[in-house]
Amino acid sequence: MEVKARAPGKIILAGEHAVVHGSTAVAAAVDLYTYVTLRFPLQSAENNDRLTLQLKDISLEFSWSLARIKEAIPYDSTTLCRSTPTSCSQETLKSIAVLVEEQNLPKEKIWLSSGISTFLWLYTRIIGFNPATVVINSELPYGSGLGSSAALCVALTAALLASSLSDKTRGNGWSSLDETNLELLNKWAFEGEKIIHGKPSGIDNTVSAYGNMIKFCSGEITRLQSNMPLRMLITNTRVGRNTKALVSGVSQRAARHPDVMNSVFNAVDSISKELAAIIQSKDDTSVTEKEESIKELMEMNQGLLQSMGVSHSSIEAVIQTTVKHKLVSKLTGAGGGGCILTLLPTGTVVDKVVKELESSGFQCFTASIGGNGAQISY
Repeated sequence: MEVKARAPGKIILAGEHAVVHGSTAVAAAVDLYTYVTLRFPLQSAENNDRLTLQLKDISLEFSWSLARIKEAIPYDSTTLCRSTPTSCSQETLKSIAVLVEEQNLPKEKIWLSSGISTFLWLYTRIIGFNPATVVINSELPYGSGLGSSAALCVALTAALLASSLSDKTRGNGWSSLDETNLELLNKWAFEGEKIIHGKPSGIDNTVSAYGNMIKFCSGEITRLQSNMPLRMLITNTRVGRNTKALVSGVSQRAARHPDVMNSVFNAVDSISKELAAIIQSKDDTSVTEKEESIKELMEMNQGLLQSMGVSHSSIEAVIQTTVKHKLVSKLTGAGGGGCILTLLPTGTVVDKVVKELESSGFQCFTASIGGNGAQISY
């Protein structure tokens, strides 16, 4: 049997950094996906006693005997319940880490360790100790702020849960899970994100699972329904960044200048709320007028992010290039590098700006915003 699943990445449209200080943030799904294919062998097959993970994008394969996995990961039939998401204990995580270490990851790929650990935890908790080959490939650049780890957790969980659904309607297209299974999927994916990030907000996995857009404030996530098409040029600067250091830097600036930074955070909160209202609006305002308002809000948000100290020379270089083409851009995520969003109003031709950005060494994607969440196919 073969099951396929896909899950989208995410962007922060408004509110990054300020959200840590109580402001509202708006995030959205982007139609760049991580794909997972789950294949179960026949009983007579040679590899019916192994679990194999193939990472197609980086040409790596890992394989464990089921006996070795059972030896390393505590098994208790009373706790193996796909309908009850559970956290991975530190003791179990250490045992899983040994399984990963035994695969002798290349030093330059050691950052994959937490993702592989997450794979082993989610697989054994949801499927148990059954043989399979799991193939993963992604359109999302790793570590760039587009939610690649959450998309992995969501797509993997979707495939695992779908494999045990009683209604396996076979067809050529992608189909979404029902609300009950989406909620279960999101909870499991969040447990996966905790292994990778420690204390994630839950924004990334929620956007990836449900799609469309969400509003997030003080720990509360509200799903939004977009009522207008939205396209963005996403530019990856290829510059790595230290998210914790950037978040800490904003907090330190807020401690030094509390009144000023509170005004900044309040302004960002207003931008996020207005942006959410525009996107959800069903009034007679034309798409062009809405796009113009979003353009102004993005421009103001970027200015406020600069005042927080989280921009970077690579980000400014992208902005200067897009401005020449009369387009507005802002960083998305932590800043300090990572990715930049450029609003593409209806009818915008991006060939020239993409060519100019790519000639400077940047990576570009054109994407629709606020689309489908996790989907499965048999």
